[in-house]
Amino acid sequence: MSGNASVNGTVAAGWESVRDEFAAFAAAEPHSPEAQLVVLHHGRPVVDLWAGEDTDGETLTGVYSITKGAAHLVVALLVQDGVLELDAPVSRYWSEFTGEGKERLTVRELVAHKSGLINRPEGFTVEELADDAGIAAALVGQKPYWEPGTAYGYHAFVIAALTGEVVRRATGRSIQEIYEERIRAPYGLELFLGLPREAEGRWKPILEPLPTQEQLAQMADQPAPPALMPIAFNWHTDPPMDLVAFANHPKVKELGPASAGGVGSARGIAGMYAAAIGEVDGRAPLLKPDTAAEFAKPHTPGQGLVTPEPDHFALGFELMPGVGPRALGHSGAAGGVGFGDPESGVAYAYTRRRFGFPGGAAPENERLTAAVMKAARAAG
Repeated sequence: MSGNASVNGTVAAGWESVRDEFAAFAAAEPHSPEAQLVVLHHGRPVVDLWAGEDTDGETLTGVYSITKGAAHLVVALLVQDGVLELDAPVSRYWSEFTGEGKERLTVRELVAHKSGLINRPEGFTVEELADDAGIAAALVGQKPYWEPGTAYGYHAFVIAALTGEVVRRATGRSIQEIYEERIRAPYGLELFLGLPREAEGRWKPILEPLPTQEQLAQMADQPAPPALMPIAFNWHTDPPMDLVAFANHPKVKELGPASAGGVGSARGIAGMYAAAIGEVDGRAPLLKPDTAAEFAKPHTPGQGLVTPEPDHFALGFELMPGVGPRALGHSGAAGGVGFGDPESGVAYAYTRRRFGFPGGAAPENERLTAAVMKAARAAG
């Protein structure tokens, strides 16, 4: 498939520059990204675009770690409700969470990727990674890869299994169940933690990356990744885990593991963040300003032990450079990003079915986000 992917959809008056930026990058890609871009401004849809020959505005696909935003929105709600206390030890809720310094770890530190329980030495199969309760049971007795609470590192496939076990012990219910009841169903969001059968017909698979020779050459010149990165991403197994196969696996779609197994559309992601930060359809924001600010602020400055980006995490969410200090968001491995910014009223979602090379927030997000934020400032 060649570049120049067709762009379809709508933009509100004053947001045409966002469409121009989206069309420019889609045309420049050597292979169609099969992408969606949706923006809500103060709860009002202003951008709803898609590009590709086999993707439209209703297409559902794997969204990888964008799922973490949904999972930790649940955690934030439970903190707001007083059900969870951030500075309580994890062991208050999960009694088996002890040994090797785990008993000193607080819920705040756990949510901030500081437990050190990034995987187990033998890794997990894809089927095992689809089962959050099974991951938690397997990791609780493991020796952490660093002393808990002393450093942070991305718990790529397990963070929401660990925080989800705290949720389950405190409430008797899973993150997936609470998300469905309190967030997805009331707002009719097409972001699922467990794809229902009636939506299966709109699901389309993640597509393999097709890097250019230039991209491969650039990667060859990059410094070696941190030693713990292959472990956290489950690449230390034999054979290494295939990220594309993970998102497309039937068990992952069915169970919706809360770290990286969500299925949805840009409309669903943007709708979730719009509901989190602002009034939607007469409903008050899901998060009160103090709660949103607490979960958006950086908690662990400095270099992480897993990925090379410094100053990377808030509480369960990633920091959103170029957006604002109060933005809540998270990227996904295929290239997508979702965020909500209370200061500007912007809820942004970008998805890709063509896995971006080499993975993580695709570079076009920087240009798209800049165009969105400029249009939002102009709109007031």
